Amino acid sequence: MGAVLVLLMLSSSVPSALYVLYQEKWGLSSGTITVVFALYAVTVLAGLLLFGSLSDTLGRRPVLGAALVLAIVSMGLFAGARGLGLLLAARAVQGLAVGLATGAMGAALLELTPRSRPALGAQVNSAGPTVGIGLGGIGAGLLVQYAPAPTVLTYLLLIGAFAGVLVGVVRMGESAPGSGGRPRIAPHRIRIPAAARGRFAVLVLTVVAVWSVGGFYLSLGPHLALSLFQSTNHLVGGATVALLAGAATASQLLLGRTEALRTALLGLCGLLAGLGLVLLALGLGSAAVFLVATAVLGSGWGAAFLGSFRALSALADPARRGELTAAVYVFAYLAMSVPAVLAGMLTNIHGLQRTSVGFMTAVAAVCALALLVTLRLAARTKAEGGPA
Repeated sequence: MGAVLVLLMLSSSVPSALYVLYQEKWGLSSGTITVVFALYAVTVLAGLLLFGSLSDTLGRRPVLGAALVLAIVSMGLFAGARGLGLLLAARAVQGLAVGLATGAMGAALLELTPRSRPALGAQVNSAGPTVGIGLGGIGAGLLVQYAPAPTVLTYLLLIGAFAGVLVGVVRMGESAPGSGGRPRIAPHRIRIPAAARGRFAVLVLTVVAVWSVGGFYLSLGPHLALSLFQSTNHLVGGATVALLAGAATASQLLLGRTEALRTALLGLCGLLAGLGLVLLALGLGSAAVFLVATAVLGSGWGAAFLGSFRALSALADPARRGELTAAVYVFAYLAMSVPAVLAGMLTNIHGLQRTSVGFMTAVAAVCALALLVTLRLAARTKAEGGPA
């Protein structure tokens, strides 16, 4: 399950390192690039809303198998893309694959958690995306800079990797407690247990802050890095994404045994510090400060997502675990897509640097609000005798 999660996230980040190449080859604007990026997030949301709870009745294994087949199809479309049309189609199919897989994958990781390490499932759930995004960014950057035909070779390699994990999914046992029912595919509301809605609202604000940063870096981050470094080496863009994700993974590993709310609070503090450093880097035009800022921001990103996801997963009823996991990711992908599209459109008007300053300032305000309400939640939880 961990391998499936990492590979899906890796493949979703690979186009980020290739966007600069697509812009050069096809003359695309920054606004168009963010639309391509956002289409992925929108189709992930469609998949979550249609299929988020499907694996609770049908089972994790068949849902994941179908998602991996769709992922292979999307990689083939990417490899064959010769213009914007097929690029959009590939991103849409990829989004549906990830949306179909997300609820089943997240729930299976929680169900497969060994009793001796009860936090492991949530830890893999939160670290898997950052590991995948980091590997995708640096791997695609290397292929773009040094390999022949990177817009084809990259996706052919991913087709082989997806075929390998598909074999593993076909052979694995079923983990869903209520599997084997009749499939029901229909749009459904995201339902949160009434007793948990207050905590969910507080914690999901951190998820929104985290993935707003992730969406910006995955869509415009490589372009911003190339601008600050005054470089044409595409590895710089991929390395920026990898640095953000690598720092996030490191913080998740270091804080894996820390209480969930405390981890989220530490992460929010890191996010605020990192955003402040990014603003300083943009003001100074300093590539070195930008690297430090990206590492600090990544550390906060990883810790904040780990803490909030662990706290949110504790609210899930076992029979509806896939649905609650899907609900978390609905907010995550909304936060990833909508601000990134707005930023891309504003870049065409105000330029990349001014837009980046405005975006980072707005996200810092969301982080400050999330920090305030999470502090209040932690204090209330401690007063009630629960873990902080």
